[in-house]
Amino acid sequence: MAHMFSWAGRFGLRQYVKSSLWIVPVLGLVLGVLLAELALASDEAGRLPSGWHYSASTASGVLTSIVGAMVALLGFVVTIGVLVVQQATGTLSPRYMRLWYRNRLQKAVLATFMGTLSFSFSLLRSIESDSVPDLGVTLAGVSVAVSLVLLLVYLNRFTHKLRPVAIAELVGGVGAAVFRSGEAEIRAVTAHGPEAVPSGAPVTRVRAVRGGAVQAYDVPGLVAEAERHDCVFVLPRLVGDFVMPGAALVEVHKGRAEGASEPDSRRIAGRIALGAERTVDQDPAFALRVLVDIAIRALSPAVNDPTTAVQVLNHIGSFLHAVGTTRLPGRYVLADGHGVARLVLPGRDWDGYLQLAVCEIMDYGRSSVQICRRLRALLEDLLDTLPPEQHPSVKAQLVLLEKSVEREFTDPDRRAVAQQADLQGIGGRPLS
Repeated sequence: MAHMFSWAGRFGLRQYVKSSLWIVPVLGLVLGVLLAELALASDEAGRLPSGWHYSASTASGVLTSIVGAMVALLGFVVTIGVLVVQQATGTLSPRYMRLWYRNRLQKAVLATFMGTLSFSFSLLRSIESDSVPDLGVTLAGVSVAVSLVLLLVYLNRFTHKLRPVAIAELVGGVGAAVFRSGEAEIRAVTAHGPEAVPSGAPVTRVRAVRGGAVQAYDVPGLVAEAERHDCVFVLPRLVGDFVMPGAALVEVHKGRAEGASEPDSRRIAGRIALGAERTVDQDPAFALRVLVDIAIRALSPAVNDPTTAVQVLNHIGSFLHAVGTTRLPGRYVLADGHGVARLVLPGRDWDGYLQLAVCEIMDYGRSSVQICRRLRALLEDLLDTLPPEQHPSVKAQLVLLEKSVEREFTDPDRRAVAQQADLQGIGGRPLS
């Protein structure tokens, strides 16, 4: 129970609510019942226009039809959801489902259908030969119209947004936004360089009670805990790393004050969220992981669609540009309000992001002329647009790409074609 009230417990609850497909629809169901009661009370209290009056048989028939239609539409939307899951796991990436479950439009559609269903059914129970909920029947008709409009918007959205390139644009945008916001938040409290990292062995280690992937850190909370006990916390794990049970989560180093109280291991562990899998909230590299998964799935012999991989590389390039224009020290030393170092936080460096983005695509797409040409164009674009300190890693990947092309294409003419940089893979103007 104590875990549920910790920061990690609240973070896990927020993750569950964001990913849940039943909470918002159930709220719509309850709201429909409440609105039905309100409509019945309004019917008794006020006068309605003459065109809003219905006979008992007409009202019963209309509401019965609406209840049946809402049940059928709910089944239709659930079927679409099942098809999305099948497509995502078969041709895209199962990891994309974490973002798809958060789609607000789908939850709004389900909530509207459930609310219209409960609203109509509650009114249906109140119909008598001498008492008809006239206002409620009219509002039920309006709710059906709203439901149909939302259904059309929903169909339009998902028929267009389920294409791999649309998903790549969405995932890349989410990853870049998380990266920029996370960097800004961390840099706002970074007051020291790597030289401020404490030396020597830690006085104690906070260990994980259960295993799981690191989903998020409560950075302000950890800084406050370290300040309270005058110590320095060193986090050895990146967000996204999987932690085994009993592994070290936090290394605690002594501060300068004598007689400072010992920090509570449970309170510290409660500020680190562990889960079954990674989430994008504090882990922009997870978005890049999803993009790479989509690309290499398209390059598999079962799919054999290098053009989709080329389209995904377009958005990987945009993501890499956002990362490469930011200085990434690889480790952050965060300070409290007095400028005293309190938290050492690991971070990914530019080389790590670049390797994640191109290594596997280069490996699985080494026999595709499209992929070789597009990868070369991407890397040359990065050399042209990024600051000089990022160039060595990019040049190293270009060397690997060159060696891969030489091994794969033994024919000199084919090799010459594969070595050209082309923003479209094949069909664009080769870059000079």
